[in-house]
Amino acid sequence: MSADDKYPEESGRRRFVKGVVGGSALAGVGALGTVTVNSATASPGAGGGSTQAWAIENTGGPAPRGMPQIPIEIDSEGYIKGVWPDVETVTQGGREVQVAEMDLGGSTYSSEWFQYCGVEGYGGIQPGYESENYFRSGSNPAYNWQSQSKEEGDRFHVDDFSDYEEWGNGIGDPGTGKPASGRWRSEDASDIIPIQLLRSTRIEEAAQDDEWLQASTSEGFIAWLNKCTHFCCVPGYKQSADAGRFGNPNSVYCQCHQSTYDPFNLVQTLFIARPRPD
Repeated sequence: MSADDKYPEESGRRRFVKGVVGGSALAGVGALGTVTVNSATASPGAGGGSTQAWAIENTGGPAPRGMPQIPIEIDSEGYIKGVWPDVETVTQGGREVQVAEMDLGGSTYSSEWFQYCGVEGYGGIQPGYESENYFRSGSNPAYNWQSQSKEEGDRFHVDDFSDYEEWGNGIGDPGTGKPASGRWRSEDASDIIPIQLLRSTRIEEAAQDDEWLQASTSEGFIAWLNKCTHFCCVPGYKQSADAGRFGNPNSVYCQCHQSTYDPFNLVQTLFIARPRPD
C-alpha cells in the first residue's frame, strides 16, 4: 500500500496483514510491537476480557495500540452506515446477558472492540441499543467542506465524497483521501461516539485481495472509533499541520500527546477489553 512496503508486490501480501498473529504467540510481545497486550483490572460487568480487534495502526507517540475499525456498509440509497454485530442472549456467570458478536471477513467482530476509554459504558455500545447505525455529521465539523454542506445530524452519502480522488486541504498530499468527522450510534443517547470516515483509492486497492477489507470496507470507505487509545482525546486525519513534525502529514494525529495512526495500514491488536458497567 506504500512505496516502502516490506512485502514484494508479487507476493500478494500487503502491509495491513503484518499484525495478524495467533493469540498464543503474543505472550512475549512488548509494548512497542505491532500487536500489543494491555492489562486491566477485572470488574463484574458483562463482556470484557482478551479481545482481538482490527485497528488503524498506531505509528508513533505514547498510544499503546491502534484505534478500532468500524466495518462499513452502504444502503440502497447511497447512505453510509456502520455494521453492528449480531446480538444474542447468552449465560455468563450464572446470569443472562446480551452479547454483540459476529463472524465477518474471516474474523470475529464484537462490541468488545470498543470497550476502552470509558466507551464501554456509553449507551450506543450496549449490545441491545436500538440504532439505525448511520454515520452522521457532528456539531463542530473538522473540515470546511462539511461546514459548508452538512447540518448537524445529517447522514453521510457517497456523493458527499465524489471528489475524493483529488480532495485536499493544504495539509499533506492532495488526493490521498477525503475525510469526515462525525458520530455513530449516538442518537437519543447521552454520550457521543466520535468516528472518523475516510474514502480513498488506497483503501479500494487494498480491498481487492484481502478478505477482511472486502468485508469491512465499501467503495473505498473506511471508518474507525475516533478515540485515541492513550488518554482518549479525539484525533484527526489531516486536521493539523503538526502531524508532519511527529510523523506523516497524511496520518491521523492526536494533538494531545502527539500519537499518530496510519489509516491505510490495518493491524490486529490483542488487548484486554473492560467489561460493561452493570
